[in-house]
Amino acid sequence: MEPRIQYAKTSDGVSIAYAKTGEGPPLVMCPMSSEQFSLFQQIPEVGSYYERLGKGRLLVQYDGRGTGLSDRDVKDFSLEARVRDLEAVVQSAGLERFALYADGLGGATAIAYSATHQTQVSHLILYGTFGRAADVMPRDRLLPLIELCRNNWEFASQIFADMSLRESQPEVAVKIAKSLQAACTGEVRAEILEQGYPIDVSDQLAQVKSPTLVVHRRGDANMPFRRGQQLAAGIPNAQLVPLEGTMHVAFLGDTDSVVTAIHEFLGEGGAAQTRVPKLAADDVHTILFTDVEGSTALTNRLGDAKARELLREHERITREALKAHGGSEVKTMGDGFMASFSSATKALECAIALQSAFAARNESADEQIKVRIGLNAGEPISEDEDLFGTAVNMAARIAAKAAAGEILASNVVRELVAGKEFLFSDRGDTELRGFEDPVRVYEVRWREDD
Repeated sequence: MEPRIQYAKTSDGVSIAYAKTGEGPPLVMCPMSSEQFSLFQQIPEVGSYYERLGKGRLLVQYDGRGTGLSDRDVKDFSLEARVRDLEAVVQSAGLERFALYADGLGGATAIAYSATHQTQVSHLILYGTFGRAADVMPRDRLLPLIELCRNNWEFASQIFADMSLRESQPEVAVKIAKSLQAACTGEVRAEILEQGYPIDVSDQLAQVKSPTLVVHRRGDANMPFRRGQQLAAGIPNAQLVPLEGTMHVAFLGDTDSVVTAIHEFLGEGGAAQTRVPKLAADDVHTILFTDVEGSTALTNRLGDAKARELLREHERITREALKAHGGSEVKTMGDGFMASFSSATKALECAIALQSAFAARNESADEQIKVRIGLNAGEPISEDEDLFGTAVNMAARIAAKAAAGEILASNVVRELVAGKEFLFSDRGDTELRGFEDPVRVYEVRWREDD
């Protein structure tokens, strides 16, 4: 069924065509470049991808200025103009808070918007994109493409479509080229590239406060994987999901991995990083803290970007273990996690899995990630998706006493798993900051030689 087109008016008077489909939490799609969404999605592979991506959601799509069904008589294609398009669509659609998806050239638009509209963007999803356009292609290589767009748009559009597709998906490449030709003129595409080249949102990455997912294929033929790494390193608490493959576009190749990563991030099917369940007054929860040893020294030695890459590895490994063992991520503190479990057994299994995963990684890694883990159990107070109270404070203090690669647990945790096949070593009564009386602490033996 053809989408029902509506129009939004930008602050500089440009009419932007957009459509809303489906029901549920809103997900707004930034256009990649000059594609017309209604024509583009008539390509079966593209339509299937967006249908799966928008399942259970209100999908909002629009044509950028100068393209598709939006105003064609436009001269300004700057980043600021692109942000105005998005602002107009969001306002016209009546969206107060929404998830934002972008790939290709749309990534810079989404980053700039998220940096300046922090309360509106609930989640930011970036696929195969960049922060600085000049890092993608040298200007001397881009200029011939720009001129070709102006002089032979049919040939130029086929070149754009063939990028990473010619050998593996030639039939799809032909369809994409025809869609590009129908969506805009060669002059418009040339101006989009010309005015897009100076785009640089590197300085705005740190201003993005929304939970952010960066998905990038390691062998992306058009957009080097390191561009995704740079985005993930620059955006606070962003998650990087590296996928195998060389396909640049998300709707071809292993699309299952892309869709799964996005659904998990957005919370589809309870598979995303889990929130803390509401606690009854008598619920006993086991609290787990992780902490990367020497993170400050690591940053001083490696620099912000490389140290951040390591910390993202810590985040990825930790989140995978929490998901596998039923843990709820309460919060992350940059170099550590706080998580909650309804089962002390599951919490200990998760802690052991974490240390085993880091040990396996460190065997072949140039830079080590050394983590200490502490656990305690009790009846914390749940408030605003966070946990508070003595049980939480004690778990944090126990983690601080652990050495790199160690798991320390309180006596309460040890007693809760009595009869299970866990090995404990008595570390004796231990002074914990903020607690008057010493606390009995045990080391959890997790190595095979234990």
